[in-house]
Amino acid sequence: MKSLTTQLANRGPHQVQRGDLAFAGQPGVVFAPAEGFGLPAVAFGHGWMTSVHNYRTFLEHLASWGIVVAAPDTERGPLPSHRGLAADLSTALDICVNVRLGTGKISVHPDKLAVVGHGMGAGVAVLAAARRADVAAVGALFPATTAPPAATVAPSVQVPALVVAGATDLHTQQAPAAELAAAWGGPAVLRAVEEATDHGLVEGRRVLAALGAGAHEVKTSKSTRALLTGFLLHTLQRDDEYKAFADTESAIPRTLVIDPTAPPEVPPKSKARVVRSMLGR
Repeated sequence: MKSLTTQLANRGPHQVQRGDLAFAGQPGVVFAPAEGFGLPAVAFGHGWMTSVHNYRTFLEHLASWGIVVAAPDTERGPLPSHRGLAADLSTALDICVNVRLGTGKISVHPDKLAVVGHGMGAGVAVLAAARRADVAAVGALFPATTAPPAATVAPSVQVPALVVAGATDLHTQQAPAAELAAAWGGPAVLRAVEEATDHGLVEGRRVLAALGAGAHEVKTSKSTRALLTGFLLHTLQRDDEYKAFADTESAIPRTLVIDPTAPPEVPPKSKARVVRSMLGR
């Protein structure tokens, strides 16, 4: 698993092309392998007050592993409509399936669709999945609260889900990962990434950095993209080489599988920090 995780954390074998969703009437971007037919496709939802351009490396990474990624660049203001962004994710999937991509050497299989999001976008991805019968997988990365709460519609979503959270943020009101995983209607894996925070995926300068939201975390990004890439390759491409990434029994480096119904516990490294703080160190 260490070797496989390292491989998936690095760029894949495909050359990547970038396109503009605006040509199909939807503000945003699309990243795709240079060629391939019957490819899987993902609609990606961004975090609060964040542009899709702050996820460029992350989205290119998925495309380098043979996955078409469409990311709407809407609802970026301080008072976004979560239902509106969910509708835009759905539109992005429709574009992937029905609009010609690239030079005609790319096509998306209608049975290989997923919705993925980060922070606010993770909850929005769940809202979008609840509205479509053709979504085959969901990835909720460091989910944040939405209106309506994603956990209220999660029981109706029967497809596999990967829920990723920081080890210290599992049961907080602002990062309801455990609640979401516990409410999920289908098979769900909840993984905690060691020493990760909910803002670690975002790349480059951000407006929220001035408010102390934190900087990009390279280790968090590498671990998360390995988890998500393996999960999508198994659930969408049916590749059993990556089955472990959708399995609650698999040990994956720098992550822990969490039982979402278990009472909250302080992670071991957090306990150590508490002890050092008590000792004045």
